[in-house]
Amino acid sequence: MGNHAVVSINELFARFVDSSDTFRVYHKGKLIFKSKKERLSPLLDYIDRYSPQVKDVVIFDRIVGNAAALLFKKAYCREVYSPLGSEFAARTLSEQDIKYHFARTVPYILNEAGDDICPMEKLSLGKSSEEFFRRLCQLPGKRQG
Repeated sequence: MGNHAVVSINELFARFVDSSDTFRVYHKGKLIFKSKKERLSPLLDYIDRYSPQVKDVVIFDRIVGNAAALLFKKAYCREVYSPLGSEFAARTLSEQDIKYHFARTVPYILNEAGDDICPMEKLSLGKSSEEFFRRLCQLPGKRQG
């Protein structure tokens, strides 16, 4: 093996958590996309640019709610790591056979004010990946997410 140190996925995730990035995508162990944008914007940007050409990716995301969990299917994600995920997201990821690792799990993602469920989490409930993606594309200023 020589002096080439192989960096574990856990080490890569620790570096992500310590960074200012909000979103990273790895394919075959290589970083292929990263962003500092908020909410669903980085994931939608990634899907626009790489899906469906690149498959079997590992995604690091700051917060994973059900909205993101549904979109990970469109991103051809096989595994996701996040410091925070919702129970709704965990259920959706399990149903889609996407492995997930959340440092902390909460019942649902809150809105910015912290007084209600996140509007994207609400909008995504009860929808398939394709239904939710189509609905998002119909929203004015769809990059709000």
